[in-house]
Amino acid sequence: MNTALQAQGLGRRYGKRWALREFTIDIPAGHVVGLVGPNGAGKTTLLKLASGQLEPTAGGITVLGGRPGDTPAQLARVGFVAQDTPVYASLSVADHLRLGARLNPRWDAAMARDRIARLGLDPAQRAGRLSGGQRAQLALTLGLAKRPELLILDEPVASLDPLARREFLQGLMEATVEHQFSVVLSSHLVSDLERVCDFLIVLVDSRVQVAGEVDKLLATHHRLTGPRRDPDRLPADQHVVAARHTDRQSTYVIRTDAPIHDPAWTVTQLTLEDLVLAYMDKRTAGNRRAAVEVQR
Repeated sequence: MNTALQAQGLGRRYGKRWALREFTIDIPAGHVVGLVGPNGAGKTTLLKLASGQLEPTAGGITVLGGRPGDTPAQLARVGFVAQDTPVYASLSVADHLRLGARLNPRWDAAMARDRIARLGLDPAQRAGRLSGGQRAQLALTLGLAKRPELLILDEPVASLDPLARREFLQGLMEATVEHQFSVVLSSHLVSDLERVCDFLIVLVDSRVQVAGEVDKLLATHHRLTGPRRDPDRLPADQHVVAARHTDRQSTYVIRTDAPIHDPAWTVTQLTLEDLVLAYMDKRTAGNRRAAVEVQR
C-alpha cells in the first residue's frame, strides 16, 4: 500500500521549546486526514515539515515516499494552502492562473479555468477585491490545478462564514473524488472535519494523542456512566481517555476493542467531537500512556 505521509520520532524545536516531538505515524495514501488540536499544539509545524518548509530537529519524515521538498519533482507532487489562503491583492484572478502555470510543471490550465468559471469569479477581478470566501476558493483552485498527489491545507476555512466554509469543503471533496489524491486538513472546526475526513490525528502539547481511521476510532471509544468507581477497578483492556466524577457517579471515556459486559455501566457511543474533546482535555492527559497506539 502506498504511503502519503510517514514519520518516525519526528520533532521540531525552536530554541528550547519543542513545537512537535516524538511524532510517529504511517498514513496510507487515499485518505482525507483531519489534523486537530489546540493552538500551539504543533499542527502548523507538522504541515510545514511535510511540505518541506522546515527541517526536522529530530527523527525523520517522508511524503509520498520521498523527502519533503528535496527535489523540484518532489515539490511538484505536493500542494500547500496556508492558513491565510495567500493570494496577491494587486493581481487579477487570471494573473494568478498564469503565475500558477509558470511555476508548476504539472499545471492543469483547463481545470483551473473551468473551476474559476463554475465559481463565478471574474478573471479580470483583482484578488484584493474578492470576498474572503472567494479568495479561499482561488487559493484552493491554485492548489488543485497543481495536480498534487497530496494536498496540505492549514486552517483554510478558519476565517470564513458557514456558507463559504461549506462551499469550500464541498469543492474540496468533489476534487478528491474526481482526481483521487490525498489530503491533510488542519482545522479547529470538528464539525467540518466530521463531514469530510476519514482519518484523524489529535495533537496536544506537541505530541500525537490518538490517530487512526475515523470509523475504527468511533467503534472502539465509548462513554461509560454509572456508580462512582475508581479507574484502577476498570478492566485492564479499558484504556481511560477522560474521566469525570461526582460523589455518586463516574463518567469515563474509554478505548477498548473488547465488548463491555458490566451491567452497572450505561454505554453510549461518541461523536467525533466528543472523541476529540476527550483527548484534548489536559486534566486527564497526564494519566494516559506515553505511547500512543495508531488504530487502523
